[in-house]
Amino acid sequence: MIEHRKPIPVSEAVQKVMEHAHSIGAETVSLEHSYNRILAEPIVAGHAVPPFDRSPYDGFAIISGSSREASGDNRIRFEIVDHIGAGKVSAEVLSGNQAVRIMTGAPLPKNADAVVMFEQTVESTDSFTIRKPFEKLENVSLKGEDVQQGEVVIESGHLIHPGTVALLATFGYAQVQVAKQPVVGILSTGTELLDVSEPLAPGKIRNSNGPMIAAQLARMGLGCKMYGLSMDDLDQSFTIVKKAAAETDCLITTGGVSLGDFDFLPAIYERLGAEVLFNKVAMRPGSVTTVAVAAGKYLFGLSGNPSACFTGFELFVRPALLKMRGAEKRYLPHTKAILAEDFTKANPFTRFIRAVYDGEFIKPAGFNKSNAVASIAKGNALIVLPGGTRGFEKGDIVDVLLLGMEEGSALWKL
Repeated sequence: MIEHRKPIPVSEAVQKVMEHAHSIGAETVSLEHSYNRILAEPIVAGHAVPPFDRSPYDGFAIISGSSREASGDNRIRFEIVDHIGAGKVSAEVLSGNQAVRIMTGAPLPKNADAVVMFEQTVESTDSFTIRKPFEKLENVSLKGEDVQQGEVVIESGHLIHPGTVALLATFGYAQVQVAKQPVVGILSTGTELLDVSEPLAPGKIRNSNGPMIAAQLARMGLGCKMYGLSMDDLDQSFTIVKKAAAETDCLITTGGVSLGDFDFLPAIYERLGAEVLFNKVAMRPGSVTTVAVAAGKYLFGLSGNPSACFTGFELFVRPALLKMRGAEKRYLPHTKAILAEDFTKANPFTRFIRAVYDGEFIKPAGFNKSNAVASIAKGNALIVLPGGTRGFEKGDIVDVLLLGMEEGSALWKL
């Protein structure tokens, strides 16, 4: 008897997945190993930035009031009484027309309240002249103008990128509290699959889904456990899936979720006592995407077709893993763009089309059937076309999901 499957909207499928995602805790890592992890604590400023009033330029620190009468017809002379670089502090207390030669980043000497850049002066051996007055605090970087002491600079849940690493270093975070990484397994199913190192044979194809998903995980900063290739044998497949599910927080399988004679994952989910969240989604490609939960572990059954597999990962697996890592931003960034080509064929399901986005226009990346591979490599975005009775024409404004971005956004209403 053929199983009847009722497709659910993409937004409902995403919601069902996310309801079962929970943080798996935190751990401490060194600053040098914190990149691409998720903060499990806020970054709090232990001091002001800058920590003192300082010069943002190479020049001369002066008392602004002493320049009040300067003009093109009345150049004012200043005496150079000291010379300091970044990391040094002048012992001079300025008065009158005294000045300190100062380098970028150095603290202002006492009584100085303005900085004259070198190019604004005519310099001699021990003095210089200026032809314009300077306002109080002109060319001065003030203490705390960037960050105040005690300020929460970055909240927990944010991705640690190079700028975050700079902040952590600035405030002395040699050790960083980060979210634990979920253990993810990958299992590709199908007797037609060959390892990438094997020569092609009649009726066979190389397994591209496993390496592709491993790369999608790596882009998120996650590793994976590879469980190889499973033949189309129910008992053998069940044994592998059961073992993999016990060893991981999330098992991603590719293939075996359709309704063919050798698609065993529905039966395996039943044997495992898994709760199937859904087994069909109103989307193209990837309508047979299936997600189940067994003993608190995710079982993502993605399509064996590469484009459908890729899209299913980005829409369902990626946000679930980000929530498990405690990330605040869990979904693909989205924008709108001008469709650069006609796409006139109507479809009752929402379509996700691999595409090339140039910042204004977007067009399909090439051949766009679910078994396509080349368009995945060429695309940097997904065109989202709502299901309905009409197609779309060149010039239409369409929704776009951006791929490969460091951080995502709030949930876009699919």
